[in-house]
Amino acid sequence: MYNPRDIIDLIADNVAKTRNPFGVPKSVINTWWKKASVPRTGGAMLFTGLMYQFAPYIETSTAYLSRFEGTRWAAYIKYGRYIPKLLAGLGLAAMTPAEEKRRFNMILTDIATILTRSKVDYHYNPDLDDYSGILLYDLGDQEGFVRHARYVAERLRRAGVTHLITVDPHTTYALKILLPEYTGQRFEVHTYFELLDLTSKNGHQQITLHDPCFYGRYLELSAVPARVLARMNIGCAPLRNSGPFTNCCGGPAESISPKLSMEVGRRRIEELQPSGEPIVAMCPICLGNLRKAGARVEDLATLIARNAA
Repeated sequence: MYNPRDIIDLIADNVAKTRNPFGVPKSVINTWWKKASVPRTGGAMLFTGLMYQFAPYIETSTAYLSRFEGTRWAAYIKYGRYIPKLLAGLGLAAMTPAEEKRRFNMILTDIATILTRSKVDYHYNPDLDDYSGILLYDLGDQEGFVRHARYVAERLRRAGVTHLITVDPHTTYALKILLPEYTGQRFEVHTYFELLDLTSKNGHQQITLHDPCFYGRYLELSAVPARVLARMNIGCAPLRNSGPFTNCCGGPAESISPKLSMEVGRRRIEELQPSGEPIVAMCPICLGNLRKAGARVEDLATLIARNAA
């Protein structure tokens, strides 16, 4: 296990200086919209929080962290904040497989597609789509989170944005719960799946839906995707540990201990697999961590986009 203070300091320094945890320029990370059909004007703003875009970089970072965990080299992670941000960020971008970037970008394209098919009035502004800072909050750097959250909220306020459509549980929780509490700025926040109204072009099928902790325990939204899927003739296999009692995928621990994260992920897979149905996730962190732990898992938006009439 790495010293949590070293990891927190490195991430906090990256966020303070580059507005994201990895130091990769946003122009490099956030490119999915360039090849997608997304309206640039309209109603609510689609706000990704860059979490799906970060997922390939998280996988690359944790792969390297896992190599040195438990060795004498682990202590040197604290010196990472002294490496020039642009150099470190572009280096990470170069090491991250292009196929993984395309995979996660395609999920965002799928979300845009199914919002359009559901006739949702929305638009996307890549300049205003910022990282929420949620990892700082999760790791206990409340001061750093508040500084960054104020920056995000103020940019949205100045642009006149009042309604937001989110795509992942971490960003949803940050915007819906934490921003009002810590910045005083309030936005009308809905996840993309709350707005869907679709039917299926395929026959009945059954899946196993993994509930992310934020949706299941804190935002109480776990029942919504199941209702959306039911209208599409897609059933969800019953699970004992789901909804408010869902178990973690292990993702939150991966920056501190990739080995612990992997073990938690494997235990969650054991809970999800008895039904024998395909596993579906609705969070980029869960998707990546369950995959690394050995599961064949698909994102909710991909499932819906493939089956929507």
